[in-house]
Amino acid sequence: QVQLVESGGGLVQAGGSLRLSCTASGRRFDDSAMAWFRQAPGKEREFVAGASWSGAITAYADSAKGRFTISRDNTKNTLFLQMHDLTAEDAAVYYCAASKYRNCVAQKSPDYDEWGRGTQVTVSV
Repeated sequence: QVQLVESGGGLVQAGGSLRLSCTASGRRFDDSAMAWFRQAPGKEREFVAGASWSGAITAYADSAKGRFTISRDNTKNTLFLQMHDLTAEDAAVYYCAASKYRNCVAQKSPDYDEWGRGTQVTVSV
């Protein structure tokens, strides 16, 4: 089992940037691919970005491509999401998740078996 704690959310103006972090404890961090999901009020949770155990393989939702970058530091058991050019559509609770797989970056929630509690991102326009 792994415990995931997100941080770095907050209020940002449209066009601004935020860097989210997710610190893991418990099972070996580098045993799992990791991902960021988000959920806005009234909407389903959606995949944002994911990275394989080494970070060599990454995947992004179309809405994140070109603006968001996922990375991980396995020496610090930490996953990051750098977000630029934020819009009102990016406002949501962002969740960190650990995958059942190591080298496959899945994009569906059932493929992830550990979740953090989330961090709120609010974008003012």
